[in-house]
Amino acid sequence: MAHPYHHALSSVKKWGGTVNDYLPLHQWFDESKMLTADFRHRALRHHSEGIFMAERFFSATLAVSTGRIVPVRLVGEQHLLEDIGFIPGFADWAKSIRPEAWMGRARQLHIEPEDGGAAVV
Repeated sequence: MAHPYHHALSSVKKWGGTVNDYLPLHQWFDESKMLTADFRHRALRHHSEGIFMAERFFSATLAVSTGRIVPVRLVGEQHLLEDIGFIPGFADWAKSIRPEAWMGRARQLHIEPEDGGAAVV
């Protein structure tokens, strides 16, 4: 699917309510498009941990306008299934990231106390 609105329409067909009941959740999944406007944006939230993160942001359930209670996890699963066709784990995304030298380069930080005491590393 190309737009959160279309995901929300699909949610309405599945669980009832209105587009506005579901739109904020679907927008949350796709807001990483502001970082990269291609499919790679999905690596940030389109995985099983992203679904559980959505529960922390939106609560475990949505009360839609019809009064029905819909689990956020199910709506998140619907979003991923429509976009990817399955629910990957974060490791599925991570193993596809080509490591670059700069990603593992770390510098030691030495903090010298102003009073001449022992340095903290």
